Amino acid sequence: MNIYELPGFPIKNEVITILTQNDRVRIERIISTGQQSGWYDQEETEYVMLLQGSAELAFADGKTIIMEKGDTLLIPPHQQHRVAATSTDPPCIWLCVFY
Repeated sequence: MNIYELPGFPIKNEVITILTQNDRVRIERIISTGQQSGWYDQEETEYVMLLQGSAELAFADGKTIIMEKGDTLLIPPHQQHRVAATSTDPPCIWLCVFY
């Protein structure tokens, strides 16, 4: 698999591909093209790397973070957050590690 290989466009929903997982770690590639999410309240720690595009993450405490290509972020368990915006051209390619 090539991490930058994209599905045909347009896509209505995010495309989530589990690259590998075991009982302690899950690694996903997520492709976003303008989607927003609901609120997440996860049991796991999430390490996020934005490989392409730009995005805005919003947190329940009112904080927002703008991510650009190459940015990384560590989201601790139960830190409520959501994807507020993602770029469409280029699409966002996320690499997310959950542990």
